[in-house]
Amino acid sequence: MFHEPAQKSGKDPATPYKTRIGMWMFLVYALIYVGFVAINLISPVLMEAEVFWGLNLAVVYGFFLIVFALVLAMVYSHMCGKKEAELAANPTEEAK
Repeated sequence: MFHEPAQKSGKDPATPYKTRIGMWMFLVYALIYVGFVAINLISPVLMEAEVFWGLNLAVVYGFFLIVFALVLAMVYSHMCGKKEAELAANPTEEAK
């Protein structure tokens, strides 16, 4: 018994588009994460500051990073799906 993909796949015409938006999203996330690390390196005491509801900046910033990553993943998925549908409807168009 061979373990092969259920459906044959070819070249994905949306690959350049997916790569471009993925790299931009990674850069945005990395810059925000660098801010988190920079605060910890430069002024770790600042992370103890209470932001709201008794939560300190470290906890709030950390949860923000997690939620932001999930939001970016959903946006990426939506944008890629939209581009794939667009290219499937018009196969002669190049991915831009």
